[in-house]
Amino acid sequence: MTHDTDRNLQLFQRAQKVIPGGVNSPVRAFKAVGGTPRFVQRAQGAYFWDANGQRYIDYIGSWGPMILGHGHPAVVNAVQSAALEGFSFGAPTEREVELAEQILELVPSMQMVRLVSSGTEAGMSAIRLARGATGRSKLIKFEGCYHGHADALLVKAGSGLATFGNPTSAGVPPEVVQHTLVLEYNNLAQLEEAFALHGKDLACLIIEPIAGNMNFVRASVAFMQRCRELCTQYGALFVFDEVMTGFRVALGGAQSVYAKSIPGFEPDLTVLGKVIGGGMPLAAFGGKRAVMEQLAPLGPVYQAGTLSGNPVATACGLATLREIRTPGFYESLEAKTRRLMAGLKGAALQAGVPFSVDSEGGMFGFFLFDALPQNYAKVMTTNGKQFNTLFHGMLDRGVYFAPALYEAGFMSAAHSEDDIAATIEAATEVFKKL
Repeated sequence: MTHDTDRNLQLFQRAQKVIPGGVNSPVRAFKAVGGTPRFVQRAQGAYFWDANGQRYIDYIGSWGPMILGHGHPAVVNAVQSAALEGFSFGAPTEREVELAEQILELVPSMQMVRLVSSGTEAGMSAIRLARGATGRSKLIKFEGCYHGHADALLVKAGSGLATFGNPTSAGVPPEVVQHTLVLEYNNLAQLEEAFALHGKDLACLIIEPIAGNMNFVRASVAFMQRCRELCTQYGALFVFDEVMTGFRVALGGAQSVYAKSIPGFEPDLTVLGKVIGGGMPLAAFGGKRAVMEQLAPLGPVYQAGTLSGNPVATACGLATLREIRTPGFYESLEAKTRRLMAGLKGAALQAGVPFSVDSEGGMFGFFLFDALPQNYAKVMTTNGKQFNTLFHGMLDRGVYFAPALYEAGFMSAAHSEDDIAATIEAATEVFKKL
């Protein structure tokens, strides 16, 4: 394909003149892997087609929401019906009450929930609520966990436990992150020391139970249990960021997975997004009634949003939740994901390429290591050049994985055995080049 006929390239050049970097979210720019981003023309089921009409097997699924695949008939019908009734009202609707009831039924740790429009908004609001409810300012987050682009969360680790995080983005003054303590994921000794030093001043600890922005790294059961115990001991709120894992790794989210190993386990606050909106801009945060009643208009913690509980988005989310509650849905989804991971690992082993995989429900990750990494520092030692060869090799064969080695992948119910077989066949060819 020439420069004159590549519509993706033409659109990218056009976009760069009017949109910073030519994209509206940085990872879409292919900056990490090089080459030209694919501009999506349409999507259906497990596939999307780019501006050149090329079809790809889609393993990002809008970064997680499309658990049913693209264009599921029941979801499309619900959205079309809702759109005919009105796009936005700025007033309450029955549908947002129904969605809230569905969420609370499926996530027992939550007794009340507030709907918002994005994961960033939900995470930001949950932290404000934790600070308002506890009367404290400090918080703990973990390196490699992403909780949206709110200023207080765009931080990297400081020089030691006695110091707090440093901004990772221009435009974030140091004083804005002075109360954010950044620890190493899965490091029990750091966790213990941080609470010993700062426990009485901590409003909350926020964590991705399975971090999806350093590819796929799960918190160990022992680490998660200790997070819960220390939060309880020091009176800090335990905030579970399930924007990515909620309804993706299990019907009850990652917290239901950990509850199998930790009796009575539950967080104080949960942040949700992606799947609950079915691909529309919708997210939520919720928890125990006593904490949630601190929110305006009942309490002193202010939070608001013109499009919160949007009638079209809630219709999309409700239709999606109804479908994923079908008996056997997650068993089938998980089996597909495991088959893909086993096939990729087998292909890598056959080619003599170091490779490790992990998955939970419909979320997966793979690494160019023999053993799974446990923290961000290890993930950062991945051979980027080798990953780029893998990414572009798969892309050239019609398989779309995340265009960055620090992002998890996603299976949908629409992926077929033929799709999985085609992916493994493509990987077998590409691994020979590594």
